[in-house]
Amino acid sequence: MRILLAEDEKPLAKALVKIFEKNHYAVDAVYDGEEALQYLDAGNYDAVILDIMMPKKDGITVLRTLRANGNMIPVLLLTARSEVDDKVLGLDSGANDYLTKPFETKELLARIRTMTRSRNEGDVKLRMGNIALDRSTFVLSSPIGSFQLANKEFQMMEIFLSNPRQIIPTERLMEKIWGFNSGAEINVVWVYISYLRKKLSALGADVQIKAFRNAGYALEEVPSGKI
Repeated sequence: MRILLAEDEKPLAKALVKIFEKNHYAVDAVYDGEEALQYLDAGNYDAVILDIMMPKKDGITVLRTLRANGNMIPVLLLTARSEVDDKVLGLDSGANDYLTKPFETKELLARIRTMTRSRNEGDVKLRMGNIALDRSTFVLSSPIGSFQLANKEFQMMEIFLSNPRQIIPTERLMEKIWGFNSGAEINVVWVYISYLRKKLSALGADVQIKAFRNAGYALEEVPSGKI
């Protein structure tokens, strides 16, 4: 899952990025409202966290712009404003949730999980064939064993299992997992595909990550007799 964080306090933004990455989220951080809208226009985010008091465009303006454009991405407002009228304004402007500073990390993560649950179809586990991916523990398992996946392995496997049999372009994987600000080369996608293939093989999986030349990759069933 990829999150856009719009927070003009850079030390807090850096700390939040580390927290999200530790919890297997991909995250891009921006520091003003205009930049937030630019990133969101480019697409491929599952949720956005907006500070209200930001330069250039404040969080409420960003939120109203998104909703006016028909963008219904889940939005959490993160702010020092704790008055009831401020919360009502944020929620009436289209926010899914509202969290005041200071806050507990566990509560922030719980609120992100809650507001994105409908997009994840409410399933803690994703399944295909004889494998399952537990979104709460990041464990990929089969009847014969399991692996706890590293951050980017988990994100990649989540994408494949959420889109079974669909070809996922390499560029989409790169953008979704590594993001706009990454200096990584696109061949890093193949490296992580290789990691996952080895784990699937070790688990005796009856699904495989198949490459399609000049198109991308797809998670498909292994042909009968080839497991």
